[in-house]
Amino acid sequence: MKLVVPAVLVGLLLLSAGGAWAQAPRHHCARVGTDDALRPLPPSFVGQVVRLFGLERMPIAQVERSTVIRCMEGRLLACNYGANLPCGKANTSASLPAAADWCRQKPDADFIPAYISGHDSAYRWRCTDGAPVAGGPVARTDARGFLARYWKPLD
Repeated sequence: MKLVVPAVLVGLLLLSAGGAWAQAPRHHCARVGTDDALRPLPPSFVGQVVRLFGLERMPIAQVERSTVIRCMEGRLLACNYGANLPCGKANTSASLPAAADWCRQKPDADFIPAYISGHDSAYRWRCTDGAPVAGGPVARTDARGFLARYWKPLD
């Protein structure tokens, strides 16, 4: 005998599963350990995020829209995009084709601006003999490849 589940019931089950995540992300993180999926900030965490990131002047709706959460090693972490703050994984490529024109015009520039290298680049970039060269890291990445300074634990 084949079990037939009505579409309405399937929809309710999916909503409740999403609702469970939204209601208990700390439990989800404790259970799964690490999950790199960036998820929206549940409303129940807005006050904590406001204090953690110093967003007292930002409207609550904007805090919700500009903050994401993820799990790392069983902990719930948050990142607020803010102005030019990347929450996705860092770009660790040692190649920067977008800077070729910049370096041709400024062959020995000490830096390549972030609007060319990208705010998510893990490296400081400069031009040497007209070519882009990756220098030392801009910032430390965490074990999952995200720029660590933008992610804070929600404990």
